[in-house]
Amino acid sequence: MKAKKVRKVAILTAGGLAPCLSTAIAALVEEYTKVDPKIQIICYVSGYKGLLEGRSVKVTPAVRKNIAALYTFGGSPIGNSRVKLTNVKDCVKRGLVKEGQDPQKVAAEQLVKDGVDVLHTIGGDDTNTAAADLAAYLAQNNYALKVVGMPKTIDNDVYPIKQSLGAWTAAEQGARFFANVVGEQSANPRMLIVHEVMGRNCGYLTAATAAAYRKLLDGKKFLPELGLARENYEVHGVYIPELAFDVKAEAKRLRAEMDRHDNVNIFVSEGAGVSTIIKEMEARGEEIVRDAFGHPRLDKINPGAWFAKQFAELLGAEKTMVQKSGYFSRAAASNKDDVKLIKACAKVAVKVALDPKAKGGVVGQDENAGDKLRACEFERIKGGKPFDTDQKWFNDLLKAIGQKKGARA
Repeated sequence: MKAKKVRKVAILTAGGLAPCLSTAIAALVEEYTKVDPKIQIICYVSGYKGLLEGRSVKVTPAVRKNIAALYTFGGSPIGNSRVKLTNVKDCVKRGLVKEGQDPQKVAAEQLVKDGVDVLHTIGGDDTNTAAADLAAYLAQNNYALKVVGMPKTIDNDVYPIKQSLGAWTAAEQGARFFANVVGEQSANPRMLIVHEVMGRNCGYLTAATAAAYRKLLDGKKFLPELGLARENYEVHGVYIPELAFDVKAEAKRLRAEMDRHDNVNIFVSEGAGVSTIIKEMEARGEEIVRDAFGHPRLDKINPGAWFAKQFAELLGAEKTMVQKSGYFSRAAASNKDDVKLIKACAKVAVKVALDPKAKGGVVGQDENAGDKLRACEFERIKGGKPFDTDQKWFNDLLKAIGQKKGARA
């Protein structure tokens, strides 16, 4: 394929929400406007769904002028969807393509019809592996179009990206969420509060949220003489997919905390214990609901409730509460650290898009290249990267709350 001058770019966001989508759109539009304001920009509505349907909106001069408004919002103004282009059966079932059509071909032809030279995909591992499949299809079929992705996932679990966009903000917001919820410990004696945090296969967000919450506690003054003790607000346990734990041993430790302080607060990754829960559900003959990518629907499995059930009786809890911070944290506007990283990624993404010699890929801090910010090759992009439990800050967290690390799961 012979590279051509970029005249038109398209942007789409896909997958679940993260506190970076709105910001990433704004950063890309600002960067293109600064580098070459003559380049046209369109945004496909509702991710790959909108691409298949040919639905898009133009970024007009008026929109460019006021694009900074997006920095103050979470979510995605152009909408998301969970559509896998290589899942033909699902695309047909949802009416996105007709029987016998190849979704990748439909998407490619729509991009050609719209005159798009560069497609920017903002999403997690599923979005960007879908982008990788599309990029491969375009190359194999001689479509002169470049795909440049940006890594969005609050799980921070994309190979080989060091820090996914939105993950810092999600941890900060999850901490703020629990800072209010934890007050419920005073509403009932022997209270067990389970904070369920998003994270299908990776415990990063749960660990980072617990660490961020404890920093909030560090900045508060307590009055133990009147019952306002830090121990009641503390994190007493952190459970993530990467580390196994002994339920009975942990229950014994937490029971001692309950006896001393009259309450226990635990942080649980929604992916922790999922394999065990699924086995129990299958043994009961229950159907495991899955999404278009084949992932079990965690909202149907409800890990937080499972943990609450396991611990409540063993701890002698009089009341148990399960609270989920996921939807509160993932739809937040980007914090300062994420905005800085997103803008840096957008700058590299536009540079790669406009360089005729540069290949597409997913822009992020490449762990295999000294954390350099670059377009990581699509074939190297995959999800399911586990949280590195050997990091000092995480081990300091476990030590501070008196929890043994446990073996790798």
